[in-house]
Amino acid sequence: MKILFADDEKSLQKLMSLELPRLGHEVTVCPDGLTAVAALERNTYDCILVDLDMPGLNGIQVIAKAKEFSPETEAIVLTGKSSTDSAISALRYGAFDYLTKPCRLVELQALLERVAEKRELTRKYRAVKSRLEKLEGKSNLIGDSPSMQQVGRLISKVAPTNSTVLIRGETGTGKELVARALHDQSHRIEMPFVAVNCGALPENLIESELFGHRKGSFTGAEDTRIGLFEVANGGTLFLDEIGELPKSLQAKLLRVLETGEIRRVGDNDSMQVDVRIVCATHRDVELMVAEGDFREDLMFRINTFEIHLPPLRQRTEDIPELAEHLCRRFWPNVPLTQTIFSSDAIRSLKSHDWPGNVRELANVVEHATILCEEPPIEPDHLPRRFGLMSTESAANANLGGKPVLKAIGPLSLRELEMQAIYEALERHEGNKPQAAEELGVSLKTLYNKLNQASSMDKSA
Repeated sequence: MKILFADDEKSLQKLMSLELPRLGHEVTVCPDGLTAVAALERNTYDCILVDLDMPGLNGIQVIAKAKEFSPETEAIVLTGKSSTDSAISALRYGAFDYLTKPCRLVELQALLERVAEKRELTRKYRAVKSRLEKLEGKSNLIGDSPSMQQVGRLISKVAPTNSTVLIRGETGTGKELVARALHDQSHRIEMPFVAVNCGALPENLIESELFGHRKGSFTGAEDTRIGLFEVANGGTLFLDEIGELPKSLQAKLLRVLETGEIRRVGDNDSMQVDVRIVCATHRDVELMVAEGDFREDLMFRINTFEIHLPPLRQRTEDIPELAEHLCRRFWPNVPLTQTIFSSDAIRSLKSHDWPGNVRELANVVEHATILCEEPPIEPDHLPRRFGLMSTESAANANLGGKPVLKAIGPLSLRELEMQAIYEALERHEGNKPQAAEELGVSLKTLYNKLNQASSMDKSA
């Protein structure tokens, strides 16, 4: 790395001018704060090492100038033992960490390796983000339905703030897309957006993933590791499925939200981070609180601002635009004027209940693009389960325009089962608890059957 070292002790100046190059770094040595600021005006540095007490300008003032010139420059504070409190205060001004003098070179080397690792992770993140943006385009929400327009208005209101946001909605509705839109419309857009699924991480590793760990802090911790809070420093951390977070971690997350401080596993010292937290869940958090599975104080803390994302079945008018948007990922060269879906295919899509929401629609579109060599996509290109339903007009069916389920040809046992489910849902106007009661199955079983149906295109 390119490092600037500022300290008024001549012995340390000489030591660093020899040892830092030996460790593989390029170093500029400055005897005081004014000289350091002058160097920062001329050049950009990956990291600065500054003494707190220097003539002219102190270490905190130098850090402030460094962040002004180059926000990505990391800072390490050197301080005497009597000034530890001041060093901790420097963390609040953006310092990466601090060392007390006299310090061992091995300690400095380990700290510099952590800085280099963080910078490398940030570079990789930005490279991946750039590739994703080229593939997927911007994180614009698709849909002009009233409910999605309301979601867009809420995003534009809260995005410029630092408030914690809770995104609620069923699985597959696009909660991460809303989180990305919040990040992209905030002042943190140039900083990392880090997403983590709390339900996908093993309970014994989630603390290390979020907060990092020191080498040797537990069995298997062969190296010091930076946590996702540090990776997201300055940006946004998206905690998906926050309802799955173990209760032992909920208290630690609450402390981070209240103080802005994190502590790595096995470390005695805490560090300050500037991270905007966005959470999401499909679960009833209030019910979890009542059952003792979620901390009430954490629920209030993450729910500073709430955005509810409607299920796809409640905004069917958005389906044509959504389907075409998803389709063009697989057919990027199809002219914009080309009709992608036939009117019959659109009617089939709009008549579906979409238990898997937008994620299910994406699978259906992918299935259709595999079967269809060129647009327009017809009903025959859709997964087989769409052949179990047809929509009749309200005048003929006298059901207010809702789908009527009709068998087409011989049906398998699974198809007969799904037809019974769809008919029960139709009779109860989509009320799943009532449909499950009529069918004599649990609500969980009903949801499992619907989710299985949503993935039938995999084997169709």
